Amino acid sequence: MAKQAKKPGEQKAAVIEKRRELARRIEALTQTAGTHSTAIPGLALSHRAAPSACMWATYEPSLAVFVQGRKRINLGGTEYLCDGASFLLTSIDVPVQSQIIEASEKVPMISMLLKLDMPIVREVLSREDLALPESSPHRRGMAVGETTVGLLDACLHLIELLGTPEDIPFLSQLAQREIVYRILQTPQAERLRAIATAGDLSHRTARAISWLRANYAKPLRVEELAGVARMGVSTLHHQFRALTAMSPLQYQKQLRLQTARQRMLMDGLDATSAAYDVGYESVSQFSREYSRFFGQPPMRDVKAQRNANAAVSAEVSAA
Repeated sequence: MAKQAKKPGEQKAAVIEKRRELARRIEALTQTAGTHSTAIPGLALSHRAAPSACMWATYEPSLAVFVQGRKRINLGGTEYLCDGASFLLTSIDVPVQSQIIEASEKVPMISMLLKLDMPIVREVLSREDLALPESSPHRRGMAVGETTVGLLDACLHLIELLGTPEDIPFLSQLAQREIVYRILQTPQAERLRAIATAGDLSHRTARAISWLRANYAKPLRVEELAGVARMGVSTLHHQFRALTAMSPLQYQKQLRLQTARQRMLMDGLDATSAAYDVGYESVSQFSREYSRFFGQPPMRDVKAQRNANAAVSAEVSAA
């Protein structure tokens, strides 16, 4: 006898229960606030007990599944709001601004982040029996979707492997294939399909993005970048902006400034050393662009960041 499809109300109740189950599992594995790496390669679990200030970061191709709290991400002026019913699919390397806007000790923001293994994505896409849903034309390399029972189940299967570490080497890739399959059944599938399909303009643009991220400290020659993507300069500009909301030069500048900030914060570099380290030839130009981007000069900004981090650490210790 054929299994009857669930009614909309039953489907909604099932999704809510799966979210709660995933939230319980992640919270049990993350006893303290922060982002926790796991024994599964590419999988991290996040538990945040308070809202945060705006932070700059570079997102890699990944899937973030949210089950509690709210987070806002800004990519080139486009805002993405993620809540407990959302997943965020990032199909390329992009510099973004993010902020946790809803989290507390009682109801923390709970999420999981899985870096996408593109060979696995391509393998799943290559199956002849894979039926893809109708989707809107791909634009940005980032998209927010609504979690489904199937996707949440697949995430639970992956999380459950943390309880049997001996199974991780064999079963984790099977669980990741299931997650990729579930993503490909959503309206956001086109973002991932385009990036993973050799010959597609988005795929070729993604190669240029990866090259630029690896070589951001070198002088930017757009003709060379277009050669990496195997397309004309004007086509590259159009495709690059469509995926990242930035031109190649703006993308490089953001990477340079974010990296310089991190080197000053983490490695103790002064502004001059950081400027040269990320490819600037003029320290005064670096200071001007840094001030416009972060709102204040390099060393003043670094001091403010360190004070803010110290305050957060003191609050966590007190709690």
